[in-house]
Amino acid sequence: MSAAVISYDRGMVRWEPDARGRLERAALALYGERGFEQTTVAEIAARAGLTERTFFRHFADKREVLFWGAGTLQELLVSAVASAPGSAAPIDAVAAALETAGTLFQERRESVLQRQAVIAANAELRERELIKLASLASALGGALRRRGVREPAASLAGEAAIAVFRIAFERWISQTGQRDLPQLLRESLDELKAVTAGR
Repeated sequence: MSAAVISYDRGMVRWEPDARGRLERAALALYGERGFEQTTVAEIAARAGLTERTFFRHFADKREVLFWGAGTLQELLVSAVASAPGSAAPIDAVAAALETAGTLFQERRESVLQRQAVIAANAELRERELIKLASLASALGGALRRRGVREPAASLAGEAAIAVFRIAFERWISQTGQRDLPQLLRESLDELKAVTAGR
């Protein structure tokens, strides 16, 4: 997704194409090199060739660089559940949503791996990631309820979907790329179905 903002330099107007993307790439590089805690907003802006003011137009703080896409991911998941065939079982509706998200993550593998390495190295960021995942589970449950799925089935399916995602994601980031994330998501879901079927 590209963005353009205007900055003012000695009274002249200058376009800054894809400022958000540049800031995100600069931040991830610096977090990897220096660590999250040691990196400042000023350094991120300088690495991106932008001003601190431009940084704060796009992000509330340096943590938001890692989490700004959570709302978009939630919308993607909820939309995919809503678009699933009416005859789909709750777990299959959320599975379709996970596969959609998995494809997106697969396309951005390198930046996803960079982001995850930063989060894994910082307890505060890990906690925030868990909160984000809980919000996604709740949103999936809500999307299922709007499809007419009753409780507790809707919440159970939402929570199960995020558990499947976490397991598949951990397998994906720990391997060297033999299998893609959508495939690992399908395998993890099949394992869950086998467990619940008593096999």
